[in-house]
Amino acid sequence: MASVGAGTLHHPSLLPLVSDLCHRPPLCYRVSQQAISCKKWKTKVKIHGRLPALKCSSQPQTIRLTTGEKEEGEEAEISRMTLIWRAAKLPIYSVALVPLTVGSAAAYFQTGFFSTRRYFLLLFASVLIIAWLNLSNDVYDYDTGVDRNKKESVINIIGSQTATHFAAITFLVFGFMGLIWACAEAGDIRFILLATSAILCGYIYQCPPFRLSYQGLGEPLCFAAFGPFATTAFYFSQSSKNLTSGMNHLSLSATVLCASVLVGLTTTFILFCSHFHQIDGDAAVGKMSPLVRIGTETGSKLIRIGILALYILLFTFSACKYIPLTCSFLCAITIPLAKLVMDYVEQNHNIFMAKYYCVRLHSLFGAALAVGLVVARGGVQLYNIG
Repeated sequence: MASVGAGTLHHPSLLPLVSDLCHRPPLCYRVSQQAISCKKWKTKVKIHGRLPALKCSSQPQTIRLTTGEKEEGEEAEISRMTLIWRAAKLPIYSVALVPLTVGSAAAYFQTGFFSTRRYFLLLFASVLIIAWLNLSNDVYDYDTGVDRNKKESVINIIGSQTATHFAAITFLVFGFMGLIWACAEAGDIRFILLATSAILCGYIYQCPPFRLSYQGLGEPLCFAAFGPFATTAFYFSQSSKNLTSGMNHLSLSATVLCASVLVGLTTTFILFCSHFHQIDGDAAVGKMSPLVRIGTETGSKLIRIGILALYILLFTFSACKYIPLTCSFLCAITIPLAKLVMDYVEQNHNIFMAKYYCVRLHSLFGAALAVGLVVARGGVQLYNIG
């Protein structure tokens, strides 16, 4: 029989048990935000990073991770479905919907005409072109090394750069065919010229030999593409056929130009905030995005300035009677969301979700602007033309 004295063990068979107890972390040991799995005497901590050495203790202990360590741990445990969702970037397709809706609403405000069939044709074509933009961006960023370790890159998910590139080109071809079809129906060459200009902005933004996004010029190109080019193009897409006088072309108005500036700004916020969590990767391959140049803290302040400028322009355009008062009133309802975006980006200016807060602002502001234009006209009357 073994006898246990005060701190002394007399039976050799108990020594391995005591050794096991001293080397294993006690049950009361807790690691905040992370899970610990134990096998025999080895402890495997499922995080990306380092933790202090585990020590035997009779008191509960908690390891507190920094924000960066928490994010790294979460990124390491992302499920495949989450990666697919991120790769699909479905919320980003609001950049196809908003310019089309605002441009069409501006045309309705001018003429009282709206072609539902042409609208949905252009929506489908625009979604295909945005798909080309997203996929080709993955292809060319993979070439330069920016997306080599990006888990949500389409190429890393499906395992083929060639297939991704082929899909991107296919989407562009079919999307452009839809634009040509709509142009032939509207009979306004200005539409296809402006739409083509918007697509070219997307090409020189990311594709070789230009890759102007690597020079920090992505934001001006984004503003031009989705603002003055795309929004005004969709305005002209609603030109109507007049049976007595032939084609009834829309005149370029201050209303659509002002509306396109506002749409361009909200779209640019999305692109700008997409850089916040990618600074290290961008800098490593020489991609000089604005945030690589100025840093995240200054970038968060620029977002605040940009959003304030958005609403100042909104009320100025309305005071000058370039856009209806209904637009100012309805867009003012989005101010609490705008404040949320500013505060979130300022407090979490290295977080992946920043751009999705901007997507919400972009979508709701664009919807309010479009509804304001329709209401100012006096309601909605839908027309289909053959």
